[in-house]
Amino acid sequence: MGKWSIQLTLCSSIVLLLLGLSSVHCIDQDPISVEDWFKGMSTMKEKVTKLHFYFHDIVSGTSPTAMRVAQPTTYTSLTGFGNVVMADDVLTSGPEPDSTIVGRAQGIYASASMEDLGFLMTMNFVFSDGDFNGSSLSLLGRNPALHEYREMPIVGGSGVFRMARGIATAKTYSFNLLGDAVVEYNVMVSHY
Repeated sequence: MGKWSIQLTLCSSIVLLLLGLSSVHCIDQDPISVEDWFKGMSTMKEKVTKLHFYFHDIVSGTSPTAMRVAQPTTYTSLTGFGNVVMADDVLTSGPEPDSTIVGRAQGIYASASMEDLGFLMTMNFVFSDGDFNGSSLSLLGRNPALHEYREMPIVGGSGVFRMARGIATAKTYSFNLLGDAVVEYNVMVSHY
């Protein structure tokens, strides 16, 4: 019986390993591997990567990907000042909802301006496709939503984007009266 349980454990481990490799880019994330990566930084060449994708922010319907989690109780403003939204939005290769999914935008945006529609964006772009599968970029900045182009800083990353820094430029592709939006993102990041 002991022999069978060892074989079953080994088989289960191999299956789990194979499933993990198919869904996550092969980058060691254990503390020793990360430390070794840092030790080798002096020999690494910095590179620039350009990304282009669409962010689908759906606030309406029965399956919203973004929802308000906080709002002021005694104060209202035309800009929605104080409203906080949690998002888990789909990132796609094209503007159509059925385009190839390349990842998700997971985080918070909050109305942080009393004078215009300006959001504080704290968002992780978590990639699930191609060379960047299992890697992420972190965006933190101001999004003046009614401007044609909005520039926000990329302040970090993980996986192939370790030590990333750069700029995300956003432009609204479409917006409906329910509040759903598709936003085009062009991202330039420097990383090792």
